[in-house]
Amino acid sequence: MKMRENNWTIPNLLTVVRIMLTPVVVMCFIHKRVDLALLSFFVAGITDALDGLLARLLKQRTELGAMLDPLADKVLIVATILCLGILGWVPAWLVVIVITRDLIIVGGLMLVSLWGVDVRAQIHPSFASKTNTSAQIVLILLVLTERLGWNFLPWLQPIVLYVTLVLTVFTGVDYVLRGLALIPSNGAGNGD
Repeated sequence: MKMRENNWTIPNLLTVVRIMLTPVVVMCFIHKRVDLALLSFFVAGITDALDGLLARLLKQRTELGAMLDPLADKVLIVATILCLGILGWVPAWLVVIVITRDLIIVGGLMLVSLWGVDVRAQIHPSFASKTNTSAQIVLILLVLTERLGWNFLPWLQPIVLYVTLVLTVFTGVDYVLRGLALIPSNGAGNGD
């Protein structure tokens, strides 16, 4: 299958780099190299900031990039949160909530797509969802820096943990409600 040339943009390549950094981050945890996990996660975060900026500045937005970018974010964050949970560095309940939310969203998007809804045109990340992703990233960075002994603001981590919890639950419910609103009525007259 021949790839379209316009998909090979700088932002898309940066997104692919972020996806490829996910197993590197996981391997760093497996080998107990928190310093390298932090560095890899930080570099992945830079690629996330750059790909969006460059897509706008260079006018290189593509459909592939619109699908890959949030996927890359989710894969990286979920893999990292899972590693932190396995190590006992974040509560298991947070890991379960983060992963469950993302599974429900992905499953819901697939289900809504089966009903013929153009998900890409109908559902866009909300400000709350972007804030949730940012909170998850900040939490991961705070946990990793604490494990390296760089505990600058020890009071901040519990606050970010609970802000992440609230945003994760809120945005999960928001996506479910938005998805349900997109399901076409079957016209059976059941009053729903």
